[in-house]
Amino acid sequence: MSDEINDIEDEAFGITDRLIADVLDAVAASDGARVDAILDPLHAADIAHLIEQIDARDRRDLLGVWKGGMDGDILSELDENLREEVIESLEPAEFADAVRDLETDDVVDLVEYLDDAQQEAALGALDAGDRAAVETALSYPEESAGRHMQSELVRAPEHWTVGDAIDYLRSDNVVLPDQFYHIILVDPRLKAVGYVTLGRLLSSRRNVPLIDVVEDTFRTFHVEQDVEEVAQAINHYHMITAPVVDDDDRVVGVITIDDAMAFLEEEAEEDILRLAGVGEGSLSDRVLETTRQRFPWLAVNLLTAIFASAVISLFEGTLQSLVALAVLMPIVASMGGNAGTQSLTVAVRAIATRDLTTSNMWRVIRREALVGLVNGVIFAVVVGLVGIFWFGSPMLGLVIGVAMVVNLVVAGLAGTSVPVLLEKFGVDPALASGAFVTTVTDVVGFVAFLGLASLWLL
Repeated sequence: MSDEINDIEDEAFGITDRLIADVLDAVAASDGARVDAILDPLHAADIAHLIEQIDARDRRDLLGVWKGGMDGDILSELDENLREEVIESLEPAEFADAVRDLETDDVVDLVEYLDDAQQEAALGALDAGDRAAVETALSYPEESAGRHMQSELVRAPEHWTVGDAIDYLRSDNVVLPDQFYHIILVDPRLKAVGYVTLGRLLSSRRNVPLIDVVEDTFRTFHVEQDVEEVAQAINHYHMITAPVVDDDDRVVGVITIDDAMAFLEEEAEEDILRLAGVGEGSLSDRVLETTRQRFPWLAVNLLTAIFASAVISLFEGTLQSLVALAVLMPIVASMGGNAGTQSLTVAVRAIATRDLTTSNMWRVIRREALVGLVNGVIFAVVVGLVGIFWFGSPMLGLVIGVAMVVNLVVAGLAGTSVPVLLEKFGVDPALASGAFVTTVTDVVGFVAFLGLASLWLL
C-alpha cells in the first residue's frame, strides 16, 4: 500500500519508482532502444529528476547506454551540482548538440560554472551571434540582470501600427524567439519606450498605432542591476517581461516571468538551507562536499556552546546549592531559542523580499519585542506553576517565570535586530544569524535564571 502511495506522489512529476526500475533494468541489459522508448515521451524536467534520483554509478551507466538522448533542456533542468558530472560523461559532439538549440540565458546558466575547456566546447557549438550574446552576458557581474537576461526578443519602431507588427511577425525572413510575450517598442536610438502584449496586439485593429496599446506596467532595468531586485519588481508589479537596457538606455535583452519566479524560488530555498547552516548543498552532493559545507557552522555552534557553558560555570555554586535549577534551566534556554528562531525566520524572509526596510525596522523590532513580552507572560505563569507544584517553592516559580519573560523579550529583539545588523554590514543574514541569536538567547536565559536565583533563593 505504501509503495502505491509513493508511486502516486511521484506521478506528480511524471516519475515513479516503477519507471526508475524499468530504466535501470534496460540500462543493465544495455538496451539503448528500450531506454529511448521509456525516456523520449517524458518532459525534460522529469528526465532531469530521474537522473538526480539515481546514484553516480547508475548515472554513468545510463549515459553510456543512452547515446544522443541528452539535450540542452535536460541539462538546464539538472541540479547545478550534477551538471558538470553529466557534461563530463558526454562526447564533445553530443554536448555541442545539446546546447545548440537553447536560448542564450539558458546557455549562460549552463556554462558559467564550467571549466575553460567545457565552456569553450559549448560556445564553439553556437553560431556567431549567439556566441557573442553569451560572451557578453558572461562579462557582466554574476548576480546582475545582464548575466541572466535573454538576448532573444522582438523589437518594433514606435511609429508602427498593429498591422505593421503583425506583418513583421509573419514575415518569412524573421527569426523569432521560441517563446515571447511582448513586442518592445523602441525609438530611432533603440531606446525602449514601451511594450505591447501579444494579446493586445491580436485583439486590436490593424490601423491602431502600437503606442496607443502599450502596457502600464512598462519599466526598464539596467544590465548591472541586481537580478534579485529585477525578479522582485516582476513579482511586485505583476510583469511578464522586464526589458534590460545598457548605459545608453538601449534595450539589449529581457528577463521573463518564468526565469524570475525560478530565481526567487532558488533564493528562498537557499535562505532556508542557510538558516539551518547547510549552505547550498543538495542530496546529490558527495559526503566530503557536504561535510565541508556543514563543518564551519557546526564549529561556530561549538564555540558559542562553550561560551554559554562558561556563563553557566559562573553560577556553579548556585547550581550546587539548589539542584532544581539544573532541572529547570533548559526550559528557559529552549523557549528563548525557539522564540528567537521564529523572529529570525520572519526577519530574514522579510529582508529577502524587501518588506523589512529602514523605514519600518523599528516598528517591526518593537512588535517582535511586544510579542515576546505577551508570550513570555503567558508561559511565565505556566512554568511558574510547574516550579511551584514540582518543587514546592513559590520563589522558584517566580524566578523561572521572570527569567522566561526576560528571555522571550530578548529573543524577539535579537531575532529581528541581529539579521538587520548583519545585512547592514554586508553579511548574509540567512547564513550567519542563527548562531548569534541562539548564543544571545542561551546566555541571557542562563544569566537571568541563575542570576535571579542567586539573588532571591540563596
